[in-house]
Amino acid sequence: MNLLGITVVLVLLAGVWAQVSVLRPECDSPEAEEAALVAQDYLNAQHAHGYKYALNRIEDIKVFTKPDGDNTYVLEVDLLETDCHVLDPTPIANCTVRPKALTAVEGDCDVVLKKVGGALTVTAFKCKTEESTEDLCLGCPTLLPLNDTTALDFVHASLATFNNMTVDVTYTVLEVGRMSSQVVSGGPIYVAEYVVVEANCTDDGCVPLNDAMAVRGICSARGLTADHSVDCRMFSTLMPVVDANSTAAAAPVVPPVVHVQTSSLSHKHGLRHHKLTAHHDPHLSGLLSAESAESAEVVPVAPAVVDAAAAAADPAAAADPAAAADPAAAADPAAAADPAPAAAADPAPAADSVSASFASASAEVPVAVVKRDVAAVLAPEVVDTPAIQTDPIALVPVCPGRVRFF
Repeated sequence: MNLLGITVVLVLLAGVWAQVSVLRPECDSPEAEEAALVAQDYLNAQHAHGYKYALNRIEDIKVFTKPDGDNTYVLEVDLLETDCHVLDPTPIANCTVRPKALTAVEGDCDVVLKKVGGALTVTAFKCKTEESTEDLCLGCPTLLPLNDTTALDFVHASLATFNNMTVDVTYTVLEVGRMSSQVVSGGPIYVAEYVVVEANCTDDGCVPLNDAMAVRGICSARGLTADHSVDCRMFSTLMPVVDANSTAAAAPVVPPVVHVQTSSLSHKHGLRHHKLTAHHDPHLSGLLSAESAESAEVVPVAPAVVDAAAAAADPAAAADPAAAADPAAAADPAAAADPAPAAAADPAPAADSVSASFASASAEVPVAVVKRDVAAVLAPEVVDTPAIQTDPIALVPVCPGRVRFF
């Protein structure tokens, strides 16, 4: 490509970056916290089985800004499973995160949000869900597959015990949430959690009431098929509890679709826990990779932007990258061959020395600092960035953020 073509391309790139710039707020900033909580609530709303997840840590955040104020947020968040089922209306803030000793389940999600008119909405996400095998102890409960036949027999036996204690109402299993085995002094026992729903029972069996107002609840059972304890807590309503401080758009009030146990086997063949929804339009956003579960694939930024801006201002620098790095060398090849005489002939103006030192230091300064400076250079009237800091920059990482649980 000739020099003119390169110049045109670089000028176009500079124009694009003047319209869209990338900011890196701190992971523990109010802006990041607001976006992460909206992402948390949205992911829980898409999670049709199992338990709600609570935000544990903000790993990374990028904000793509536009002149019209419609910004795009790209977040990487870590979530932890709680003891609140997705049908439970209890606010997530009041739910208890499962400790690692009880086999905590962790979600790692990349989420894209748009902020339009001050309201944040999720446009794409991808998640992977894994068990935590840390801090497991001898004698702690061990998760069983959700289709374990013997454990499911224990579930139905404990439900029969509960139904014998109720009056004028019978419940059937809506979903098995967790099943574990544990070795105690008397031998192995089962520990199970499952959701029940009010049912219409006849001689041919029980059919769950197909009614949004049907009573639902979650039961915890412990013991053996022939000898166990069971306790059930009914949900008073299916209406979701909305955080008054949330900027997320309100979703229609529709009970989550949960499959009913119709036989002795769970529909979750071989899985030991309920996974978060894996992804939603990650490829359409252009900011997430549908194949990778790692946030390293989320649009990188930076040194290329600096080069593009500099090259747009100096076409000769675009043709010769070495000249861009050292303007004095480009003007005097002899000086490039022998830097010492060049320095002696020209005592290096302060501006040039500052520029050269910044260029060499930018490789060590976190990308957050570089991106903010680039955004300010390309579109100072658009990007609301802090004033240029003349004091030495403290190399303090802005991400990841604090750990809330473990």
